[in-house]
Amino acid sequence: MGRIVSIHSYRGGTGKSNIAANLAYLAAHRGKRVAVLDTDLQAPGVHLLFGFDTNRMPYTLSDFLFNRCGLEEAAYNLKGIAELKDIGGSVFLLPSRMTVDAIMKVIAQGYDVGKLNDQLNHLIERLSLDLLLIDTHPGFNEETLLTLAISDTLVIVLRPDKQDYHGTAVLVEVAGRMAVPHVHMLANKVFGNIDKDDIRQKIQQSYGHDVIGILPFAE
Repeated sequence: MGRIVSIHSYRGGTGKSNIAANLAYLAAHRGKRVAVLDTDLQAPGVHLLFGFDTNRMPYTLSDFLFNRCGLEEAAYNLKGIAELKDIGGSVFLLPSRMTVDAIMKVIAQGYDVGKLNDQLNHLIERLSLDLLLIDTHPGFNEETLLTLAISDTLVIVLRPDKQDYHGTAVLVEVAGRMAVPHVHMLANKVFGNIDKDDIRQKIQQSYGHDVIGILPFAE
């Protein structure tokens, strides 16, 4: 059974989707079979990072949630993408539809997250996945929390500022109450003049979880 990893943040704009895409590439480069699931239905965009043509998306996660297709029909093998030609493994993408109508429908009606969660393990089996990466919607809502509850690992992405520190503390407490087996912290957009060891120590002391990376701000 493949491992389910959710990548989450308290606020948007932390680089969550970029991290998900890069982790997928690195895992596939090591020969793993990986899928990236874009559950940020209100602001989808992982497909753009992979350079995936929206014309090649007859079905998306949005269509599955509104009973237009099966989940596997919304999974696309990115083998033909130029940047992924030399990898030993495989990357599958389950994008969400980036249209006004699709986004407004999600906002107005929500969706049955239980239906999605029930199908994820079946998807892992059918695609023989080693890793399923879930790019979540930031913040707190019912759909995101229920998705976190089925994750083997939660990676919380934060920026080193007071607002993110406060919001991340709440995320960590919620993850603890939901008994997520593994929680890790990843600090992103850290300016070069900030002491990275100090950031690492502060995060570990504040939240009691390992810091798996400190990524510099891209100038």
